[in-house]
Order: sequence, then C-alpha cells, then structure tokens
Amino acid sequence: MTQKHLRVIACILLVGIFSCKKEQNQNLKEQEKPAKSAREILGNPDYLAMSYGGYRQVDHSVEPSIEELKEDMKILNAMGVKIIRTYKVHLPHAANVLEAIHQLKKEDSSFDMYVMLGAWIDCKNAWTDKVPDHTNESERNALEIEETVRLAKKYDDIVKVIAVGNEAMVKWAASYYVQPGIILKWVNHLQSLKLSGELKEDLWVTSSDNFASWGGGDGQYHVEDLNKLIEAVDFLSVHTYPMHDTHYNPDFWGVFESEQNASKKEQIEGAMLRAKEYAMSQYNNVKTYMNSLGFEKPIHIGETGWATVSNGFYGPEGSKATDEYKEALYYNHMREWTNLEGISCFYFEGFDEQWKDATNAKGSENHFGLINLKGQAKYALWKMVDNNVFEGLTRDGKPITKTYDGDEQALMKDVMVPPINQ
Repeated sequence: MTQKHLRVIACILLVGIFSCKKEQNQNLKEQEKPAKSAREILGNPDYLAMSYGGYRQVDHSVEPSIEELKEDMKILNAMGVKIIRTYKVHLPHAANVLEAIHQLKKEDSSFDMYVMLGAWIDCKNAWTDKVPDHTNESERNALEIEETVRLAKKYDDIVKVIAVGNEAMVKWAASYYVQPGIILKWVNHLQSLKLSGELKEDLWVTSSDNFASWGGGDGQYHVEDLNKLIEAVDFLSVHTYPMHDTHYNPDFWGVFESEQNASKKEQIEGAMLRAKEYAMSQYNNVKTYMNSLGFEKPIHIGETGWATVSNGFYGPEGSKATDEYKEALYYNHMREWTNLEGISCFYFEGFDEQWKDATNAKGSENHFGLINLKGQAKYALWKMVDNNVFEGLTRDGKPITKTYDGDEQALMKDVMVPPINQ
C-alpha cells in the first residue's frame, strides 16, 4: 500500500471520528436542552393542560402501576397535553407519575410532559368522627408540604408548579376546608424556599380553588388573608363548573323561549354556549376582584369539566346535562376560548375513574373523562381517532377506539334536550 493510500485512509478515519464526535455532542445538547419554565408553559396552546388521576379500579387503594401511568402519559401526550395536574403526595400516586414521566423522557428525549404538583391541605379533625376545626390545620399538612418539596427537588425538570390545596378554602368542602391564612402560610413557606435557593427560582406556586374562594363570588370570602394570598402566589388557579350549576344555579341552563322552535341540536348548542359564557363570567369575576386590589397576575383554570353520565342531579331525572355530545361541545368551547386568550385550562379529566362514587356506578363523578374505562374515546375525541392520533397506543392492552362504534346517530339517541327554562 502506498503512502498516498495511507494518507487517504487516515483522512477518512479522522472525518469519521469528527463526525461521530459531532453527533455525540449534538445528542448531548439534545439531552441537556433546558426544560421549559412555568412562565413558558402556562397559557401556551402548544402545551395543553389536563387534570390527571388515572385510577382504574373501584378500590382507590389500588394504585396505577408505573407501566399503566406510562400508557396514560403517552395517550395524553398524543392529544397535545404537555402539563398535567396531580392532587396529593401522601399516597404513592404523584411520585409514581413523576417517575413514569422521568422514565419516558429517558427512553425518548423528545418526550415532553410537565407537572403541576398538588399538596393536599386539610383542617384539624378533617375526615374523622370529630367536628372539623376550620380555623386550625391538620398536623399532617407539614408532612404533605415536606414531601411535595422533596419531589419538586428530585424531579425539578418535570415539576413546574406547586399547588397548595385543592378546593381547600371553599366553604362547601365542609369536611376539610381551611381559612385562607393557612394556605397563605404554606405559599409563603414555598416562596421562601425559592428565595433561599432550595427550590428553583422559576418554579411557580399557587393554590387551586373554586372561583368564589378567589373572590369571584360571595363577599364572605373577601378577607385580608385572601388578599395577601393573591399577592403571594405566582398565579391564580381557578375552578369553574357550569355543569354543577345546571342544578344549583340554572339561570343560564335550559331551552329559552326564543329557542323553543329550534332543532334539538340548536337547542343544546344554545345551552352549551351559555355554559361557556357562564364559566367565562366566573373567571372574569375573579379577575375583577384581583384587579380591585391593585394586582395584575396570570389567572389559569385549574379545573373545569363536564360529565357524560348521571343518575342524579344532572341526568334524565334532573337537569338533563350529561351526555357525550354536551361534553364535546363544552370541551371544544373551553379549549377554543382559553387557547385564544393565553389561559391554561387543566381540563377535568383525561380518563374516567370509578372510585369517586364507588357505590354508584352511574354517579356523575365517575364519568368526567374524555376516555372511558374500556379505552374508548368519547365523542369529543372522535376526530383524533379518525386522524390516527392514537395509532400504536393502548390502554390495558386495548387500542383507543370510539364509543358507540363511531355511530353518531346512535349517540344522539342518548342525548337529552335541556328542560324548558321557566
């Protein structure tokens, strides 16, 4: 072999080495790509939000496995969901969700999912045979916050928000609600951990509660500690549920006099448009109250949803609110509005859960999901099935198919026209 040949081979080897190194460096950069901050995620329509439980059994003590959680994360991700909300850390669920996402990110560096991590807050004597003491807090709240901080530090590339309490201030949560000062105490504690560097500076802290608890309703909530809480949080996480008010406050609900000669679909669509406007009004009432205090902060929707089945207040013997057609209208209305306005909407919820009303299979709380327990996409997601969004994905080994076998006429037979609005 001549020296010329040797020089050519050497050059080829060097080019190969440099190409490999370049590729390795590129891969390293991909892996080291900084995670998005809460500021970049919240309100971004490319990062849809979803409330997540994922419990599959009637027995709530049966935790979803890591593999089941990974199944669900892949399904949500395919839907465009990039941030989910959890509720509590005193059970293994939240830690398992975080570990599932961590594993998915290790398996595929392009997998994108973040978490609003909830810390459950109770009053003293909550869930016991003693009278709840709403002016004092449960001794275990401190442990809940401690575990929340531990998880936020361990998975700091995934946890982007901590929410202190879930509907923990609203007074109809009679078993466990606390006064705003208790939420304020823990929000301030978490904010101090950010200042000291123990938690990341760009981690956002909030509380997730009913619109009235944030000042958007009854004046009994307009107390100084709430005002201080609004000042202390990074954003307000507000819940709004027009579906519940089809029974409790049905001024917006039903077929109005001007609609009585319209078609069935037109009557339903009119009612559902008013349901969206009702949710918007509750959101705007919170904004008005916040602005009256001199604050201008982001407000996102921590929960809203629409059930598809009810044998109680919202079903055939009640307000006739629950079916898949109405859920789809509400889901699409809320996504359209919030995406346009730069509001995150943690829609409740991705999947049906049957433990919530364990003794009543047709209780509405069991049927807020967009996907049922058979792995069937409800009407709101039928177009996604048509577009092969779920191709190759399964839940409990079953591919994601349509409810009603995709027969819209069969579906519409179960759709109820709201009652005449008197």
